[in-house]
Amino acid sequence: MPRLLIATLAALALLAPAAEAQTSLQKSLSRSMASAGRSSGAFVMDADSGATLYSSRANTRRILASNTKLFTSAAVLGRLGADSTLATTLLGTGRLQPDGTWRGNLYLRGGGDPTFGTASFTRGYGSQASVEGLATQLADAGFSRITGRVYGDESLFDTLRGGPDSGYRTSPWVGPLSALDFNHGYGSHGFLTNPALTAAQKLKTALKAERIRVVGKAATGAAPEGAVELAEVRSPSVTLLLRLQNKESDNFFAEMLGKGLAVSGQPGDPVRSKSEPLPVTPTVDAPSAAAPAPDVPGPATTRNGARAAIRFARSLGASPRLVDGSGLSRGDRASPRSVATLLDRLRDRSDFKSIYDSLPIAGRDGTLDNRMRRGPAHNRCRAKTGTLTGVSTLSGYCKTRGGRTVVFSILMNRVSISGAHTLQDRMAQAIAGWRG
Repeated sequence: MPRLLIATLAALALLAPAAEAQTSLQKSLSRSMASAGRSSGAFVMDADSGATLYSSRANTRRILASNTKLFTSAAVLGRLGADSTLATTLLGTGRLQPDGTWRGNLYLRGGGDPTFGTASFTRGYGSQASVEGLATQLADAGFSRITGRVYGDESLFDTLRGGPDSGYRTSPWVGPLSALDFNHGYGSHGFLTNPALTAAQKLKTALKAERIRVVGKAATGAAPEGAVELAEVRSPSVTLLLRLQNKESDNFFAEMLGKGLAVSGQPGDPVRSKSEPLPVTPTVDAPSAAAPAPDVPGPATTRNGARAAIRFARSLGASPRLVDGSGLSRGDRASPRSVATLLDRLRDRSDFKSIYDSLPIAGRDGTLDNRMRRGPAHNRCRAKTGTLTGVSTLSGYCKTRGGRTVVFSILMNRVSISGAHTLQDRMAQAIAGWRG
């Protein structure tokens, strides 16, 4: 027998088991997708080779639900950077006198930090962005009295409290949106009606605890031109913010970070690198040492934040339609292939670990804590869940038993949630168990 023919037959013999295994995977996934109905789609690819392992109505846009957060996360990470933080800044108009009196007003300018609040609240997020932290900085700088008022400045964002799903009013699934939000938008009587005013009032209380008397009442208003930076506190890193957002699918975080995309990268951006020093605070010996505060870009809108996320997704080859940051709106849509493309292209980025580590782990934590607690998918798959009435989605990555990395997106519309979870879990188990 000619050597070429022998080599060809040998190669085919080696490929046969892999082809058979791939066919078996396709059959398993097809059975589950058939049960999901024609309003659902899926796309599965071997990220190591780029080969398509399974495709079912993969080019049709579906309602994303909280899979929208994948696009928000990618844009936030790509535009801000993994180590960047969001600054909440205390500004002043006036001058510090030798006796510790600040003759003028204070302005608490919000930077869109979803973790800002009281020290007891922020501690739960691993954040130090608290009103007490700001008050301590003023006390350390020698302040003892403020002759004016404390103003809450939320001018970085527009004044709309919600997204399109709630008619731009406060959503029961999110809470009020404000560049100067406070304690996740909650107060002792439910959602805050005026987060910026609450933040200003709480700062005044924190200043009193530091024996700094504020003469005037708390109010709201934007810092005027020429105000100087007196102190600031920062959010956790973007890496941690995304983990807080995605593990539990926090809509408030997603809408805050998504809205902030409309201003990031512009002059006066409240985003700072962790390595960037804090502004110089005025002391009794140097009352005019503070730097002028930068002008505030904005106001940011949910619509423009979604557009920024779309632009970033397109730069990676994906083409979603987005109208908010969280996925609460049914206007957020993308095809399974588009979601998988985003996830695959993110693997090429140096900051990929921040996205990957933010996703729930099958059977271990977040929104996948009670799913896939056994089988090959357990601890092998990381994926973002999504749920709306009649909508259930699951997209992410699996490390297979065969040592491959598989990217997948399963978008199910017009389904029962419990039934969809069963089908998605079955598909993830088949993917993770693939030995190709």
